[in-house]
Amino acid sequence: MRDYVIITDSTTDLTTELIKELDITVIPMEFNIDGKSFLNYSDERDISYKNFYDDLRNGKSSTTSLINSAAFTELFEPILRNGKDILYIAFSSGLSGTYNSSCIAAQTLSEEYSDSKIYIVDSLSASMGEGLLVYHAANKKNAGMDIDELRDWVEDNKLKLCHWFTVDDLHHLKRGGRLSSAAAIVGTMLSIKPVLHVDNEGHLIPVEKVRGRKLSITSLLKMMEKTVTKPEEQTIFISHGDCIEDAEYLAKLIKEKLNVKDIKINYIGPVIGSHSGPGTVALFFLGTER
Repeated sequence: MRDYVIITDSTTDLTTELIKELDITVIPMEFNIDGKSFLNYSDERDISYKNFYDDLRNGKSSTTSLINSAAFTELFEPILRNGKDILYIAFSSGLSGTYNSSCIAAQTLSEEYSDSKIYIVDSLSASMGEGLLVYHAANKKNAGMDIDELRDWVEDNKLKLCHWFTVDDLHHLKRGGRLSSAAAIVGTMLSIKPVLHVDNEGHLIPVEKVRGRKLSITSLLKMMEKTVTKPEEQTIFISHGDCIEDAEYLAKLIKEKLNVKDIKINYIGPVIGSHSGPGTVALFFLGTER
């Protein structure tokens, strides 16, 4: 069996430690704060996550860019030249054009490296939801699964990867076109907190509105209770927009109610955080359906 490499993008929001442990390659995505460009590295070498969220709180604006096909070609080609195959698990096509860029690069390189396998999987996932899918995939690779089996496993299971989250500041949803200005103003006045998820097409979809921060966080647990499968056997992920106390509160509720095997918590990185804003709390697990 030929060796292969799992590649993903920094929107997985995995920690540097997990990236090393799983032996995966992560391509950083770009974001721009008031005219200055940065790359979203897990080790925060360009900007710390804390400073990024402080900038947003202080009124600065952040925009994001997709990874172009040339960057993928530059990353993929040395791996293929060294005789290894590639499984790239991509950020949701419902949220970015990055998946399409990777497909263009793969198509071009497959002509030159016709004996190599370059598999591109649209995760239809984001943040640590994408990260959790990669986590399971990497563990299966390290247990001996070959690239064809693993590609099929990811395709078969990606729509069981559940994403539930709530935001604290409606401004960022409004700016991203997810909410009207009037709804954002009224919602802020009434302390309305939307609960959203990522659907089967990889889009962000509002599901319900609740009053108050604590209720919005407990709503994430309620959503999990509806579809989670064998929680006592699961490692689940929680990501947050610089609000670790809220993430830990959610983790405590889940441990008490569902007795999950393990919970891993990390920041929502700057690429996803540019659209969700400070105070976002997100929950990811395997369920019967999204």
